[in-house]
Amino acid sequence: MKKITSFTIDHMKLQPGIYVSRKDPVGEEIITTFDLRMTSPNEEPVMNTAEVHTIEHLGATFLRNHPVFGSRIIYFGPMGCRTGFYLLLAGDYESADIKELITEMFVFIRDFHGEVPGACAKDCGNYLDMNLPMANYLAGKYLSDVLEKIGQDRLVYPE
Repeated sequence: MKKITSFTIDHMKLQPGIYVSRKDPVGEEIITTFDLRMTSPNEEPVMNTAEVHTIEHLGATFLRNHPVFGSRIIYFGPMGCRTGFYLLLAGDYESADIKELITEMFVFIRDFHGEVPGACAKDCGNYLDMNLPMANYLAGKYLSDVLEKIGQDRLVYPE
C-alpha cells in the first residue's frame, strides 16, 4: 500500500511551524490542508487531550466566525499524534497566506477567558475534557516561540 502524504514527511527534521501538507482538487476548487505543528515530533512532549480539545473548540469557533476566511474553512482539528492541528481551507493557498490568520487565532486562544464555546453536555460528546489555562499557555508559547518570528524554514516542509 502507498504511504499517505503526511507519512512521507521526515518527522525527525520537522519543527513547529505552518506547513502546506497537501492540495487536493475537489470539483472546480482546490482544498489546501495545512499542518499547524505546535511541538517538535518525537522530541517534545505531546499536548494532553484536554488542552487539545479546548484549542479545537476555540480555534474552530474563531475560524468559522472570521470575516475574511470564515466561509473558506472546511475543517480545523487535532492531529492524532497530538503535536498540532490540521486546517483545511477552500482555495489554493501557501503558508505565508495564512500566517496572519493563524497568529490572530492563537492570540484569541491565548487571551480567551470565560466559558469555552460548546463545552457543555448538550453541545459536546466529551465536554469535561477541557483545560483552558493550559490551552492559553500553549497558544502563548506557539505565538512567542514560532509565529512571532517565523521564517521560511518553518513555512515549507524540510527536505
